[in-house]
Amino acid sequence: MHCAASRDFRDYNMTLPVPYITSCPVGCGGTPQPTTLRLPEGLLRRCTHCGQLFSAAGESRYRETMASFNAPDFNRPPPREMERRRKVARRRLQTISRLLGKPPADIRLVDIGCSRGQFVDFATHAGFAVEGVEPAPDIAAAARALGLKVSTGLLEEQHYPDASFDAASLFEVAEHLREPLPLLQECRRIIKPGGILIISTGNAASWTVSVMGARWDYFHMEKDGGHISFFNPQSITTLARMCGFNVERIETSRVKFHEKGDIAPLTYAVGKMAAELLNLPARIAGRGHDMLAYLRRR
Repeated sequence: MHCAASRDFRDYNMTLPVPYITSCPVGCGGTPQPTTLRLPEGLLRRCTHCGQLFSAAGESRYRETMASFNAPDFNRPPPREMERRRKVARRRLQTISRLLGKPPADIRLVDIGCSRGQFVDFATHAGFAVEGVEPAPDIAAAARALGLKVSTGLLEEQHYPDASFDAASLFEVAEHLREPLPLLQECRRIIKPGGILIISTGNAASWTVSVMGARWDYFHMEKDGGHISFFNPQSITTLARMCGFNVERIETSRVKFHEKGDIAPLTYAVGKMAAELLNLPARIAGRGHDMLAYLRRR
């Protein structure tokens, strides 16, 4: 997972009212209402306009869990997981190239919240002109130690010229942001007209959430640090349009009914097989819990 590229990561001394998020993070103006999804921090709330879910966590809890993104052992996947990420990255890079109608060598790409730079590395080997931005200083330094072009800090601190990039990526970033609007506006500024912004995040309108509810680990800050804002296809479309992007396509994938270790192994195995049978229907219906949005700058 990627560290959130937002001022939320580093403004440790700010004191804000509790809960940390008091209105819809998308900024659509809808009214927050409590749901029945109870987490340790309290009930998740839902925007009546765009359906965005957001946490009742206080600032101190948010800061505490965000610290995990700069830990020395953060984001060190085993070889099998690394190979899976490589295959996923290859598909995403191919889609970016196809949507832009350009070969990789003609595409300048920035990965925002790039962590140890794995996607930067994959894109480099695929022939893209790519760099990364990462606010966690130790993790950014670790990426540079591997020879990757990664800058430390927030995106707006890099002062890129207007229309510097053909494409930008935000992988597992948006769910960490108290206010994603400024970051997407900065993305729009640095992306060329007609360029692509790709966002990956969880889908709170998935069949997984319909079945698991508050048991879904993506909602839990102790398992996924800093997760405070949960999108769905409608809310991410609303955010995109507010920031000057059109939605090129939204893909979703994967379904599950249980978290591993929460139930007996046999029951988990049966539930996993049933969920795998629903993977294709979920993809077709847009109800998988992994969501990938390709946005085009207007």
